[in-house]
Amino acid sequence: MALSFMEGNEAVARGAIAAGCSFFAGYPITPATTVFANMLKMLPPKGGICIQGEDEIASMGYCIGASMAGRKVLTATSGPGLSLYSEQISFAVGSEIPIVIVDVQRLGPSTGSATRGADSDIQFMRWGNSGGAPVIVLAPRDVPDCYLLTVIAFNYAEEFRCPVFIASNKEIGMTRESVDLSAVTLPPIVERKKYRGDCYLPFDAAPDGAPDFLPMGGGILVRQTSSTHGPDGYITIDPGVIAAGRERLQNKILSAEKRITLFDENHRQGADTLMISYGVTSRAVEDACALLAKKGKPVSSLTLKSLWPVPETLLLNAARNYGRIVVIEMNLGQYVGEIRRVLCGKKIDFYGQMNGILIKPGTIMEVIENE
Repeated sequence: MALSFMEGNEAVARGAIAAGCSFFAGYPITPATTVFANMLKMLPPKGGICIQGEDEIASMGYCIGASMAGRKVLTATSGPGLSLYSEQISFAVGSEIPIVIVDVQRLGPSTGSATRGADSDIQFMRWGNSGGAPVIVLAPRDVPDCYLLTVIAFNYAEEFRCPVFIASNKEIGMTRESVDLSAVTLPPIVERKKYRGDCYLPFDAAPDGAPDFLPMGGGILVRQTSSTHGPDGYITIDPGVIAAGRERLQNKILSAEKRITLFDENHRQGADTLMISYGVTSRAVEDACALLAKKGKPVSSLTLKSLWPVPETLLLNAARNYGRIVVIEMNLGQYVGEIRRVLCGKKIDFYGQMNGILIKPGTIMEVIENE
């Protein structure tokens, strides 16, 4: 056992290194800056590159360029910076450029409260790109999750060739806890599938897959554009080619929904209520469930660790035997709408809080008991 006293942001940086990340670019912003600080310490000794852009827009551009050259890349920001990333997130989606984006969320909107946590950006991460193509969003609940889910995020980014978000939170990112990262079982590391052949088409792929990769600047010409394009990378206005490309961007993510889905669940015998949560709030939910069980009022719990694509199959299966669903979020209701859509017909109650204070187990117990 090798215990360390570590914050979530450091665990993210260590997860990135374990996944093979060799490039970081970012701009200081509370509460994500210590991801940057840790990458600055860890990357150069391993031959990697860590730079500060003149702003968030430039930093995201550096990451995109490094990824197109074949590097595994990471950036980290919070809500205001994520807004500035938006245009280049769209570029990464449409041009299938792998990148891991850590959003250490704080209380918004706008500048909000820089030192207060909230799950402010859950919808923005999904819909903050023009065109609405799917992305992958993972949500850690504690420091070990920050480490593990960062590795998984890099694997997903490389396999699906898309941006992958880590929906962290100031309360996870900047809170230290005792952790033994050596006890965390990591998945095998995934690398981008390289093209083998003589006639490279940069966007040629199966209808539900990602194209093979060649780096820009290599021995074979690689075309890249942010405009609508065909398999050959040339700009096109052909409706059939455009439709096929948009459908593939959607299908490559949505067809893998079950495999992307990550979660923890605790089904308690005799429970008629299921609480659904994610992120740091799920820790308070677990404490509330334990206290309710001692009072003879069993309540089950489902912790979502992948938010987008929506884990519809999981939600349907997990909620099947419960009469009441309660959704708890550290905002005023961003993800509950998706759960109501999937579990249409179920009784779904919601409690949200967005005042810079963590939701307490006692508050959750009151929600359950005052049905």
